[in-house]
Amino acid sequence: MAVADVLNIKGEKVSHADLSEAVFNIPVRGSVLHEVVTMQLACRRSGTASVKHRSDVKGSGKKLFRQKGTGRARRGNIKSPLLRGGGVVFGPDPKSYAYKVPKKIRRLALKMALSSKFQENEIVVLDQFELD
Repeated sequence: MAVADVLNIKGEKVSHADLSEAVFNIPVRGSVLHEVVTMQLACRRSGTASVKHRSDVKGSGKKLFRQKGTGRARRGNIKSPLLRGGGVVFGPDPKSYAYKVPKKIRRLALKMALSSKFQENEIVVLDQFELD
């Protein structure tokens, strides 16, 4: 049975607390922890990079001038990516980077993290916790 010291507010040892072996005595596998932490960080990414494409640019779809007889180069509408102020051809779109790891793996990673902290004596159990 995993045992942790119970401390009071002053940091003095008061008693012992029995901790579950199923949670606080699991061998730590770095690959599982890495997978879950990577998933959490990926879910935090905003992915908001965006540009205006040809259809998003404000303006008319009317042809700028007639096709032949002007002596100028052929032109479509003002939204063309070839023109200044036109749309961007292959620019970024908003996207989600989120993905899911199976629930059993997520729970296992949490248990492994708690086990790791317990093995490094970084878990503190308080007998009372009061907020003023």
